[in-house]
Amino acid sequence: MDARTIKARIEELRSLMKSEGIDAFIFPSTDPHNGEYVPEHWKGREFISGFTGSAGTAVVTMDDAALWTDSRYFLQAEEQLAGTGFSLMKLKIEGTPTISEWLGRKLAANGGTVVGVDGMVNSINTVEALAAELRAEGGITLRTNFDPLAVIWKDRPSIPTDVAIAHPMKYAGESVKSKLSRIREALRARHVEGILVSALDDIAWALNIRGTDVHCNPVVVSYLLITMESATLYINKCKLAPAVMEHLVANGVRTDEYDNAQKGLAKYDGYNILMDPDETCYTLYKAYGDRPKVLAASPVPSMKIVKNETEIMGYRYAMLRDGVAMAKFLRWLVPAVEDGGVTEVSASEELEAFRSEQSLYKDISFDTIAGYGAHGAIVHYEPTSETDIELKPEGLLLLDSGAQYLDGTTDITRTIALGPVTDEQKHVYTLVLKGHIRLAMAKFPANASGTQLDILAREAMWREGLNYLHGTGHGVGSYLNVHEGPHQIRMEYKPEPLRAGMTVTNEPGLYLAGKFGVRIENTMLITEYMTTEYGRFLQMEPLTLCPIDKKPIDLAMLTDEELEYLNDYHATVFKSLSPYLEDDMVEWLADACAPITR
Repeated sequence: MDARTIKARIEELRSLMKSEGIDAFIFPSTDPHNGEYVPEHWKGREFISGFTGSAGTAVVTMDDAALWTDSRYFLQAEEQLAGTGFSLMKLKIEGTPTISEWLGRKLAANGGTVVGVDGMVNSINTVEALAAELRAEGGITLRTNFDPLAVIWKDRPSIPTDVAIAHPMKYAGESVKSKLSRIREALRARHVEGILVSALDDIAWALNIRGTDVHCNPVVVSYLLITMESATLYINKCKLAPAVMEHLVANGVRTDEYDNAQKGLAKYDGYNILMDPDETCYTLYKAYGDRPKVLAASPVPSMKIVKNETEIMGYRYAMLRDGVAMAKFLRWLVPAVEDGGVTEVSASEELEAFRSEQSLYKDISFDTIAGYGAHGAIVHYEPTSETDIELKPEGLLLLDSGAQYLDGTTDITRTIALGPVTDEQKHVYTLVLKGHIRLAMAKFPANASGTQLDILAREAMWREGLNYLHGTGHGVGSYLNVHEGPHQIRMEYKPEPLRAGMTVTNEPGLYLAGKFGVRIENTMLITEYMTTEYGRFLQMEPLTLCPIDKKPIDLAMLTDEELEYLNDYHATVFKSLSPYLEDDMVEWLADACAPITR
């Protein structure tokens, strides 16, 4: 985005803010459903700042502007914000003020007292925490009933109108009636008579529907109001083809227009209602009024993240096909780079082409991260026509990618040696591999949290004063969002217990700014390990089937146990993929998966 365009938008915003008596406005990355990835209609932070990363918050005052984002996007944000008037605020870095602290200083200097947010795209918890923080900064008030983008975003994309589809039982593995019954049972246990479900992947899971409303995430823009007697889906009716209407009616689900969600809440006659304060937008919360509410975590995510047998089998089949596509791509890559002309973008396109040949393929599960050389140190770098560079037969390519298949979602990262690598690259690569293997070998008590396991992936790095600031693992949906929670493996405390049947990624990394980056990722399935007098213990089984590049490994750094794990994993990859490959590909795979010895 041209910096002059961003500056012009900021000036138009400031003119509007002045007329509305607003001294600062905050633009989050979310939508009315608090999604990580959002439809174009709600990409207001990107519109006002030009920053295209998936996470960040932009703040504009009458004389300054700043954007907060995490370590995945530091380098990208610095490039995209240059010349726009926005300063970069690096989250979790010592000395970085919070948004409230920064606003407190800025507004104190110019006498401002009012900060604005759009209550439709900010959750209950976000607004209430922000309001309290701003009061503590000198009595600053928070206005939530104004959306400046409705005025200044002249060509704003419409809310998606693509048709929804029913997700077949042969992939879902559980009926809508069964899921609604389980949700109602969970509500009764909490003495609650209804729930407003706002998270789009929760709605898609509960109703066995899918769509194309969010890039790479097969969800449908809607709300779902569940009571003990009924369920109402608030959705633009143009999205409901006869087949999906029949599906909903057969499962006792009523429908109403998307914009009628507030009216539906007004008519709700239950004694109380559950609203997840991290998912429900503040505007709907206020629209419900002063009637009894239970602000608590929705029970749906904890149901959705434990996969049934049908879903687990779907993952296995999807990962098998994805592994075939990855193997074909990896065999193509190095010779093609040696011939010349391959770039980050063209490599990404080639990989997508291999995947699209596989049955049940629907889409990529996120925009491919293909970072060569120094670009690999940009944690969530996505090559564009402006940043695209040619791959050379040397150094490392970090490739993080995935696909959406009707029977499962995939997420895999491989760091690939395109030719000779330096001793430093080998050392860093092997540290990451050690972390990946140590976590993959973990045995742990049922209901442990991911935070308790996180050190396994980092310990070897920490011994050398190295670290990465992103999470080590996240859940993966079943033909749903590639990032699924609430369970995670990361340094920050995440209390959701790990249970058998969950998927979780294993993706440690290290990033040397200006040099290169390394990340190795498999999607794992948590399974039973053993039961002793001390209780049940769990383990993780890799679902991902793809060779891990052996060329950059410093064998002296691996323990015998780590080496054995890697050889066993490669034996599984070869046994699983080879029946689906042609003879010349089998020969390549045999070499890629051959055991390594000292």
